[in-house]
Amino acid sequence: MPAYIIFIRKHTHTPAELETYAQKAPASLAGQPITIHALYGRHEVIEGAQIEGAAILEFPSFDEAKRWYDSPAYREARQHRLRGADYSGIIVEGLNHAS
Repeated sequence: MPAYIIFIRKHTHTPAELETYAQKAPASLAGQPITIHALYGRHEVIEGAQIEGAAILEFPSFDEAKRWYDSPAYREARQHRLRGADYSGIIVEGLNHAS
């Protein structure tokens, strides 16, 4: 079943850290079976507190999503994202649609 990682950026503190993250994070995706569905584009909050943006990444499975998130390459990039802004992040298992 596919799984999705959803990052929600709530508030930026240090833009330079997010710039470093933006430079480092793509390398962590090399060779990964990932589809990016949204990346901090236009959005409208229809319920809850306002946010600055959101990203939605699709992986073939929950375990592959978790493996990428915990990988050394992403851990190196992730520290800059977390220093730069307040985030929420989740991994959610999707539905397996029969063809």
